[in-house]
Amino acid sequence: MPYLMLCIGCVFLIFSVSLLNLMSTQILDEQIVRILSLHRIEWLDLVAKGLSDLGSMPFVLIFTTLWCVYWLRIRQYVIVTTIILAVSGSSIIGWSLKWFFNRPRPASIYHMVNSYGASFPSGHSVSAATLACLVIMIYRRHPHFRSIAPIACIWFILMGISRVYLGVHYPTDVLAGWGIGLLWVALIWLGFTRIHMSKQQFNF
Repeated sequence: MPYLMLCIGCVFLIFSVSLLNLMSTQILDEQIVRILSLHRIEWLDLVAKGLSDLGSMPFVLIFTTLWCVYWLRIRQYVIVTTIILAVSGSSIIGWSLKWFFNRPRPASIYHMVNSYGASFPSGHSVSAATLACLVIMIYRRHPHFRSIAPIACIWFILMGISRVYLGVHYPTDVLAGWGIGLLWVALIWLGFTRIHMSKQQFNF
């Protein structure tokens, strides 16, 4: 599983970065944002705005803290360390790339929510992919994993699509965000967690 995440993450990130400065890609990005803005539906607006709130940094920090507290209570320190490294690391990478590429966001006329920082990559997509991948890896031996994994995947995919629908990101921003989340969690898991996980048994 982590090797698959690693491969997909690399493809997403490399693909989105390589297309970033192509005029044809920029035109396609802008067209997709414009088309979605012309076909908005009231109930989808509410869903997308709700996802925007759930993917915000305050919510991510609250969720991560509560999740870590749960694992601390049952003394699973490796998992706690993994969650902290994954969430903080992916955020740092995402914001560093925002500063480096400094890509302007779509025109403000398309924005349905407030946005901060540069456009590339999508911070919401980074966080959503990171949390989803952590859930998939941590609960891979859970009795209900076959239900947990699809829900986690749907979560980060919808989060990314909602950012384009809300007019605050281009599709390539989202693709890069997914790539960072997948890639970083896979690296953390392969480089740190896997060594220690084999020594522990988890009770769900």
